[in-house]
Amino acid sequence: MNGAQALIRTLVGAGVDVCFANPGTSEMHFVAALDSVPQMRGVLGLFEGVATGAADGYARMAGRPAAVLLHLGPGLGNGLANLHNARRAATPVLVVVGDHATYHKRYDAPLESDIDAVAGSVSGWFRRTMRTSDVGTDAAEAVAAARAGAVSTLILPADVSWTEGAEPADAAPVPPSPGVDDDAVRAALVALRSGAPTVLLIGGDATREPGLTAAVRIAEAAGARVLCETFPARLQRGAGVPAVDRLAYLAEAATEQLAGAQHLILAGAKSPVSFFAYPGKPSDLVPQGCAVHVLAGHLDAAGALQQLADELAPGTSAPVAPATRPTPPSGDLNAFSAAAVIGALLPEGAILVDESNTAGIGVAAATAGAPAHDVLTLTGGAIGYGLPAAVGAAIAAPDRPVLSLQADGSAMYTISALWTQAREQLDVTTVIFNNGAYDILRMELQRVGATDAATPGPKALTLLDLGSPAIDFVKIAEGMGVAARRVTTAEGLAAALTDAFAEPGPHLIDAVMPSLLSG
Repeated sequence: MNGAQALIRTLVGAGVDVCFANPGTSEMHFVAALDSVPQMRGVLGLFEGVATGAADGYARMAGRPAAVLLHLGPGLGNGLANLHNARRAATPVLVVVGDHATYHKRYDAPLESDIDAVAGSVSGWFRRTMRTSDVGTDAAEAVAAARAGAVSTLILPADVSWTEGAEPADAAPVPPSPGVDDDAVRAALVALRSGAPTVLLIGGDATREPGLTAAVRIAEAAGARVLCETFPARLQRGAGVPAVDRLAYLAEAATEQLAGAQHLILAGAKSPVSFFAYPGKPSDLVPQGCAVHVLAGHLDAAGALQQLADELAPGTSAPVAPATRPTPPSGDLNAFSAAAVIGALLPEGAILVDESNTAGIGVAAATAGAPAHDVLTLTGGAIGYGLPAAVGAAIAAPDRPVLSLQADGSAMYTISALWTQAREQLDVTTVIFNNGAYDILRMELQRVGATDAATPGPKALTLLDLGSPAIDFVKIAEGMGVAARRVTTAEGLAAALTDAFAEPGPHLIDAVMPSLLSG
């Protein structure tokens, strides 16, 4: 068999059986090999950023790597933003990048580029396979690296792919678990038993039910506060799940949440910093004089918290969020009435992919008592994540409804993901919070002190406005095969969501609402 066939057989043998792809000429032997390995599902994205974002969403929900196939350096570059998000989430993503044949590279063809440099900017592991006989082994090592929480990238020259004589690897090595650091647990116990104000900040695998339960048990026993990182990779929440607030996005609000803490215990989360620099304001959000203790990293935070909870509060249980829903609102649609409608109607077991940005400000509170659900968030801040991640999540969990909450501006980065949703007939309902502006940047224009005026100048405002012409998301969606409608009232949103949840296949709701900063 050739190198491409050995690669795919190795991936399937290691449990990687979905490949999100936007291929080119150098990857045609991989494409042809798909027909010889029926266990591998190929999913086409019309833009590389859709393929990489879908791989991220898939792996977050499946708990195992997805593959993504890209074309040379420019293709990898187009997919980089969502690989950045995957890196920040420690998502197991395996990237296969085709390259020119080894003998062709010296001619400096138009698409020749430094793929290794681009790959290295987001990859925890990458390798260029130079011999066909090494394809199987290298692919197995790439899977192992991905399983350890890294974006792993395998660069495959075209002639290595098409040459015969390759064999698949028998199995991918299993990376060792990082385990629990007993010394770190003891240090956290000392801090919690000191009686000093303590904050437990959780992230990584601690944002699923076992980690949440342990964290709340600890907080209850020690009188500590527990917070979740601002953008968790996957957060389980809702009725019957221990409730944990997220650290605020705005530095001012996060500072208030952390105020007075003398100990900060990190379990799967990084020490909190401001997302951007602001004139005259600190970047480090840890209160002055607060001691920071690292309990665990991203991959074994839940285990460390469980051990700590059993030491500190043996035999205890954690309180859980009660089942509550908002009263369905009526009248004109705005950010808060839209959130209330979503909270009132969110289905059991939903996967909520959230890239709603400022317009989604009320969603967390409105869904706190909704049926238990998962939330996927924008871990790395590189926008254009939501629509592709919803594709991957729906493929990973085909029996669960996916609700994609999407800001209008960031939707346009990867809008072609709607086409993939239609082609694959995925049960994804997309709600576009359409306020006609980059609202978050309107806010940041003032926060960074770029203008002293209460109302910025017309040129500045033009760059943050999405009107003239207004974007018609209904026509865009319908043009890609997705059923769509526009709503302007809470009643209209409720009716549209009810219909979308009841009917298989993808749907889009263009929810028109005012800017939070208008007036």
